[in-house]
Amino acid sequence: MNEAEYQRKLIGKLRNLLPGCVILKNDPSYLQGVPDILILFGPTWAMLEVKLTGDSSFQPNQEHYIGLLDEMSFASFINPENERDVLDDLQHAFGFDRPSRIS
Repeated sequence: MNEAEYQRKLIGKLRNLLPGCVILKNDPSYLQGVPDILILFGPTWAMLEVKLTGDSSFQPNQEHYIGLLDEMSFASFINPENERDVLDDLQHAFGFDRPSRIS
């Protein structure tokens, strides 16, 4: 599986986890380092930078934007290895009290 395939599967999981959410994929050539995915859910939002593995390299400014955006709302790197924890944290940030149930 490559990063694009993982991102596609992740977007499907997010739609199931957050019915009614709006998911936008960002243009990496517009602002270098801005996370891949913007999730709008009610009055809240989050951004996720998708990586294929936990040790994938970062592009310039990615760590900066994740830190900045996480202070504003919720932002995180996500990969198959930390997906469960990130989705649990995302649900908590969006006001859910239950852990995610992703197969």
